[in-house]
Amino acid sequence: MQTADLAALCFFILSWLGFAWASDGNRNWQRESLTRLMNRHRGLWIRNSIRRDLRMIDTSIIAGLQNGTAFFASTSIIAIGGCFALLGATEEALRIYRDLPLVVAGGRTGFELKVCGLIAIFGYAFFKFGWSYRLFNYSSILFGTIPMPAELAERPAEAERLVERAIMMNVLGGRHFNAGLRAVFLSIGYLGWFVGPVVFAMTTALVLAVLLRRQFFSAARQILVDTSPQSARSHSGEKS
Repeated sequence: MQTADLAALCFFILSWLGFAWASDGNRNWQRESLTRLMNRHRGLWIRNSIRRDLRMIDTSIIAGLQNGTAFFASTSIIAIGGCFALLGATEEALRIYRDLPLVVAGGRTGFELKVCGLIAIFGYAFFKFGWSYRLFNYSSILFGTIPMPAELAERPAEAERLVERAIMMNVLGGRHFNAGLRAVFLSIGYLGWFVGPVVFAMTTALVLAVLLRRQFFSAARQILVDTSPQSARSHSGEKS
């Protein structure tokens, strides 16, 4: 590990922390993030559900959230297994390194440390996805406590409290899911470190730029900002 490696690693960590701080949905920026806008729509969805006698649609939505989270949790475990397999093939990997141009080889110890860092990233992602799956499960239980439309007039204060509780649990599950996805996305930038510290910094900056665009300047965000039917139709064919 050289000074350039440590500098690139610090840039990676600071980029991760800074992006998480800016986009987690709690910051009230003048330009709202996609996460914050979607949190608002989570609340609208659950509030609209209290007017429905049949809530199969809502339970299907929650099941879809859980299935997506379970998929990424399983993928993280597979990625961790792949990293351990890579540790067992260090000599073969270093032999390939020596034959590749423009690759800064840091020796066996440096290579193994980089792979361990990649394992830590996917381990963090797995725990985030696993906890998100559990929170969505809790959200479905809390959703079941919301009174039916016929009972809302009898206990409006209690119904409001139960609705808010279900919304907060769902938003919290989404926050942990986003944290896991963030780790998976940034792991792509981390792969640049296996080439060299300069490439590591460049791939980190590239991934960060893509994530910032999606959160603050994407077509998906603009769809949530625009309220007119004409605006929604104009963006329906636009690619993110």
